[in-house]
Amino acid sequence: MPEPEYFTLKQAMNYTGVKSYDSLREMINTGLPVVMYGKTKKISKTAIDKFMKDHEVITTSQENI
Repeated sequence: MPEPEYFTLKQAMNYTGVKSYDSLREMINTGLPVVMYGKTKKISKTAIDKFMKDHEVITTSQENI
């Protein structure tokens, strides 16, 4: 069964590998878009992939991680 295009916040946490809502909230505050209708919040899989790619950092040492 394919993954849905829109995740709940908990599904988005699992998809990104973050362990806390604070970490997800930081991603949202840094520009990860959220779809809101009523009291429901969803995050697009495509938006997560783009956000992660846009924030990718290439380092040559462990110091920058």
